[in-house]
Amino acid sequence: MLRLRRLERQAVRVILYSGMTFTKRLRERIRTGEITTTIRFWTGPRVTAGRCYRMEEGHIEVDSIEPIGLPDITPQLARQSGFLGVIDLLKVAQHGKGQNIYLIHFHYIPPQ
Repeated sequence: MLRLRRLERQAVRVILYSGMTFTKRLRERIRTGEITTTIRFWTGPRVTAGRCYRMEEGHIEVDSIEPIGLPDITPQLARQSGFLGVIDLLKVAQHGKGQNIYLIHFHYIPPQ
């Protein structure tokens, strides 16, 4: 009975949402834990810290999300996010109507 309640709490805590996708070239490095940050250009925040989001196999759990400005996107931050540099990141990330920039820290949770 106690184990069932613990599993129920975990199931409630790990509610799955969709809404954050990654380019195919980054997915393996996300799964290995090499990439744990992403930059998003959105009209408003689409993820919440502490929530999980589906990824092909497994899930991404968002650790934090914070608004940043364009000058905050450094070459080092672009490389941490899996890109060659700022221009490479902007080519992929800057599309659509979103003008607000968010720095998201996350970790990968493998399938059980």
